[in-house]
Amino acid sequence: MQKLLLLALVGLGAQLVDGSLGMAYGVTSTTLLLAVGTNPAAASATVHLAEIGTTLVSGFSHWKFGNVDWKVVAKIGVPGAVGAFAGATFLSNLSTETAAPLMAIILLVLGLYVFLRFTFQGLPKGHLGKPLRKRFLGPLGLVAGFVDATGGGGWGPVGTPAILASGRLEPRKTIGSIDTSEFLIAVAASLGFLWGLGDENIDYGWVAALLIGGVIAAPIAAWLVRHIPPRVLGAAVGGLIILTNTRSLLRSDWIDASDPVRYTVYAVIYAAWAAALVYAIKQYRKNADEDRRILAEAEAAAAADAAGEAPGEKASTPA
Repeated sequence: MQKLLLLALVGLGAQLVDGSLGMAYGVTSTTLLLAVGTNPAAASATVHLAEIGTTLVSGFSHWKFGNVDWKVVAKIGVPGAVGAFAGATFLSNLSTETAAPLMAIILLVLGLYVFLRFTFQGLPKGHLGKPLRKRFLGPLGLVAGFVDATGGGGWGPVGTPAILASGRLEPRKTIGSIDTSEFLIAVAASLGFLWGLGDENIDYGWVAALLIGGVIAAPIAAWLVRHIPPRVLGAAVGGLIILTNTRSLLRSDWIDASDPVRYTVYAVIYAAWAAALVYAIKQYRKNADEDRRILAEAEAAAAADAAGEAPGEKASTPA
């Protein structure tokens, strides 16, 4: 019962992060399941089954708050589902000895990306209002879906930064659209795992615990996306993911590091993590006015686009 309660709290925390940053539910949840000794494929399957419910509620919540671009959802979600199914079947056929360190490496890379991305970069500037093309979103979805299934997470860490970097979609709609399209990825990956693994290795009590926590958090996260400082939260979550998966990798058969080596690496990570948090908080305070200006411009561009106007222009009135 204690473990189920812990999993529910993890699901709640992970969904708060994911719904606010557009990433890290799968990475955070899978990292915890691996840390308690779950089979890598079963861990990813458990998380994706829970995500069917959490992404459905999250997508609905983001839609209600006006955070979803349905054209983006369709263009990235369908190829993403294909990639997720392929990734799930691939992971299901790997041995535990091979899959565990491989997943730790993928999660470590994703955690490092989240950590660096949100510690050192502010909100994107660029070509707000210009359409995102299918030839960009299709391959992006395919790769992100495959990484998500094989790594137990990755849809957000791969998809969200790529769309943000384009500067064509305002941050809240990027996050809302990625979270909404993730429902398709969760369904496809779950089907792939059930086909490749069967259901004997999946603990449905764990699925339910993660699901309950995530469903509670989803509406709150959709509201928080306008208020929480992504830079600080991203640095905190990224550091946690790096630390946990470094620990798993150093203890794996691939490396099997000695205690002095492990503790030295942990100390370096803790020091870097603390420094990054201090830096992220300082930068957030320093750039708060600029970030608000960028968000205000994004809101204006979105409103103008919805009204059929060019940003900054007033609608012409008939004579």
